[in-house]
Formats: sequence, C-alpha cells, structure tokens
Amino acid sequence: MLVKRTEYAIRALISVAIRNRKGERPGFKDVAALIGAPKPFTAKILQEMTKRGLIKSIRGRGGGFFFDSPPESLTLYQVIKSMEGLSFFTKCAFGFNECSDEHPCPIHAEYLTFRQGFLDLTKQTTIGALAGKVIKGEAFLSWSTSMEVPGSIKLNFF
Repeated sequence: MLVKRTEYAIRALISVAIRNRKGERPGFKDVAALIGAPKPFTAKILQEMTKRGLIKSIRGRGGGFFFDSPPESLTLYQVIKSMEGLSFFTKCAFGFNECSDEHPCPIHAEYLTFRQGFLDLTKQTTIGALAGKVIKGEAFLSWSTSMEVPGSIKLNFF
C-alpha cells in the first residue's frame, strides 16, 4: 500500500504532535528514535515535509519540529497526497497503467470498494486524532520495543 517513506512520514508527524502537546519541539534524532527509523532517512523525510508545509522547523538551540496549526487539522489524506501524489488513490491494485471499468484488472470491481473506503478513512482521520490514541495507550507507533517519553507517555517501537 503505502511506500516506506510515507509510513515513516505519518509516524514522524504523530510523534511530533505528541511531543508538541508536551511543549517540546523534537529534533530529527528524537523523532528517529521515537519511530524506529534511521536518522538520515528521518532527517530527509522531515525536511521534505517542512518544504511541503506539513510541519515547521526552527534551527539551533531550542529548535526542532512543530505544527504551525493544530495537528487535528492535518488529515492522512493531505499527508499521503503530499508524499505520494493523488495517483495513490486511483491506481490499479495490480499496478496496471490501464485499468478501468472498460478494461479492468482481475480484482478491479472489488478493489474499487476498498479503495473508496480507504480514501474516506484518510479524509476523516487526522494526525492529531492518531496522536491522541497513542497518548491514551489505545494505539502504538510500532510493536516491539517500549520507551518512556517525557511526560509519562509510553510508546512502543520497532
């Protein structure tokens, strides 16, 4: 489904939202540790998201990444569209260039229902809502290693 870059981008945004709620602006190393991603890859993703206006950053002492507007206003749809483009929401399940009702792939009709449901979900789900689930312990950013985050938020990581 999503490419690894987009998966890490979503996790990074959630981790920034969590830290921002505690009055902190995490640096790329903090975010990388929180999401279990390589530091250079995380730095590149965060830089890309900053250039695209999904988050803001300040350099130097006391700097880091933060949301200019509430993360409750940033939807998964906006993140995926920014990272992968609109074609993500219209592409063929089998990867065919030509897949339509007139020339369908073997799973075309069934996939249309799934694809529409996923599109609706991404438009309704915000980064802020996902961060809230992690803070409440209802969801995790990854599965295997636990780590305490300042402010007694417990997150699980790869």
